[in-house]
Amino acid sequence: MARRSQRKAESRKAKQWYKVISPEMFGRSPVGETVALDPEKVVGRVIETTLGDITNNFSKQNTKLRFRVDRVAGDAAYTKFVGHEMTTDYIRSLVKRRTSRIDAIVDVTTTDGYEVRVKPSCFTVKRARANQVKSIREISRTVIAEKVKGLDLNQLIQEVVLGKLSLDIYKEAKMVYPLRRVEVRKTEILTEPAISSAPSAPEAPAPVS
Repeated sequence: MARRSQRKAESRKAKQWYKVISPEMFGRSPVGETVALDPEKVVGRVIETTLGDITNNFSKQNTKLRFRVDRVAGDAAYTKFVGHEMTTDYIRSLVKRRTSRIDAIVDVTTTDGYEVRVKPSCFTVKRARANQVKSIREISRTVIAEKVKGLDLNQLIQEVVLGKLSLDIYKEAKMVYPLRRVEVRKTEILTEPAISSAPSAPEAPAPVS
């Protein structure tokens, strides 16, 4: 029993804490810590946080962000963006009786070669007819496809989390039927460019605020 306790104590001593750093598009700010015996075991871990925690804005707590550790340097674990999702409670709060929720799924490719799945949702003021639902869903897909043609991954995610992409959809779709809200409820990166070698100290874009 004493030997087992000693081995556990030695194992705990050998572990190291690593500071998890957000991607460039979110300002390379610390988002938490993770522990491991070996830095190689940290690579590949997925960390979840919220946009509110990163920006210190409580109103953005309903936006969850997912980062994956792709390299470790010293005691810092650097991450890549892998997706975002609006909280279930928030999406439920937007669904009202006698209204329509119109979901769509759009797979797009950014100018820097990332294939991204984008899932917008439109919420109407009152219940829409089947042909109106179909038109609004098609508008959502068209707006996203056209917008992404000129955006790299960083720009796309900024458009999503800042609500600009939702606003573009809203402006077009409200012509078909009055809308109460539009949200891009989820994004996920499906594939990355075949060759992706980021420089060690790239010039970072303006962080999300």
